[in-house]
Amino acid sequence: MNWNKILLICFLLFNLNLQAQDSTAVNKRLKPLIIGSSIVYTGSLIALDQLWYSDFERESFHFFNDNKEWYQIDKLGHFYSSFHISKVSYHGLKWAGLEEKKSIFWGSMVSVMVMTPIEIFDGFSSEYGASPGDIVANSLGTALFFGQQSIWGEIRIHPKYSFSRTEYPQYRPDVLGANFSEELIKDYNGQHQWLSFDLSKFNNKLPKWLNIAIGYGGKGMVYANEKDNEENGFNPRRQYFIAIDFDFNEYKTRSKIVNTALYFINMIKLPAPTLELSNSKFKFHSFYY
Repeated sequence: MNWNKILLICFLLFNLNLQAQDSTAVNKRLKPLIIGSSIVYTGSLIALDQLWYSDFERESFHFFNDNKEWYQIDKLGHFYSSFHISKVSYHGLKWAGLEEKKSIFWGSMVSVMVMTPIEIFDGFSSEYGASPGDIVANSLGTALFFGQQSIWGEIRIHPKYSFSRTEYPQYRPDVLGANFSEELIKDYNGQHQWLSFDLSKFNNKLPKWLNIAIGYGGKGMVYANEKDNEENGFNPRRQYFIAIDFDFNEYKTRSKIVNTALYFINMIKLPAPTLELSNSKFKFHSFYY
C-alpha cells in the first residue's frame, strides 16, 4: 500500500480527533469511538488494497467514464451508501457527546473518508479507473444528509434499497453473482433504489407511519451497456416506481435493541402496493419490493 495514502488517512483522522477534543473532556465515549473507528478504518483500507487490488497491475492514476453502464444503478448504490454512512456516523458522534453542528459536519466527512479511497484505489488499478460518476454520486449522497440535517434538524427524505432475485445471473455468474450473497451486490437487475418521503414531516395531519417512495431500477442487463444486451438477445429496460412505504423512525421503544433494529429496517424498502412504469407501460403490483 502506498504510504502517502496512509499519511493522508492519518492526517484526516488527526483532524477529526483535534476537532473533538473539547467534547472528549466532557464525554469519555468520544475518544474510544474515534480510536476504535480509526483502527478499523485503516485496517479495512489496507485489507481492501491487498485483497481486492493486489491481483491487478498498478498504473499511474487515471479516470474511467462508466456513466453509461448498468443504467446508472451502480451510481445510485454509491449515493445510498454515502448517505447512510453519513447518517450512522452522525448518530455515533451524537451518542458520544459531540455537539450538533460538529456531528453533522464530521459525520458527513466520515462518508467522504470512507468512499474516496475506493476511487483512489480504482484510479491506480489497471483493471478499473476512478469513476467521475461515482465521485459525483458519493458527493450527492453525503450532501442529501448534510442538507437535511442542517436545514430541518431531521431526515425527511430517506434513500432506501430493495432486492429480489432474478434469472439473469445464470447467464454471467462471474459478473452478476454465483450465489445469493454475491447477487445482492452484483446483480443490478434485482436492485431497486428508492427515495422515501416522510409525509408527516411535511404535513403533521398525515399518519406518522405513511411514506411515499419513488423508485428506480432496470431489467435485462447481462452486459454493462444497452447495445451489447440487445445484440445478445436480451431486452434491457429502465423501471420507474411509485409506492406506499412505511416509516419506523417515529416509533421508539424502551429496548435499545428493538430501536436499533427499527433503525436498520428503515434503510430497506418493504413490500407494498406499487405502480411501475416500464417500456412505456404502467403495471400495478399489489405486493412489490
